[in-house]
Amino acid sequence: MLNTNEDRWIGIEEASEYLDVNKDTIRNWIKKEESDIPAHKIGKQWKFKKSELDIWVKSGKSAID
Repeated sequence: MLNTNEDRWIGIEEASEYLDVNKDTIRNWIKKEESDIPAHKIGKQWKFKKSELDIWVKSGKSAID
């Protein structure tokens, strides 16, 4: 079972801190379809589930340039 903290919604700023990358890198991953970053647009903001980001990083898709 997932820890509530691991499966909560976070914004671009917290996602960039969590993944230790620049916010612009997150935005570029969102624009690149082949990166397949698990981003969800809620209203005007992009949101992420930490657990989905973990799975995405483990898949190796974050390494796409």
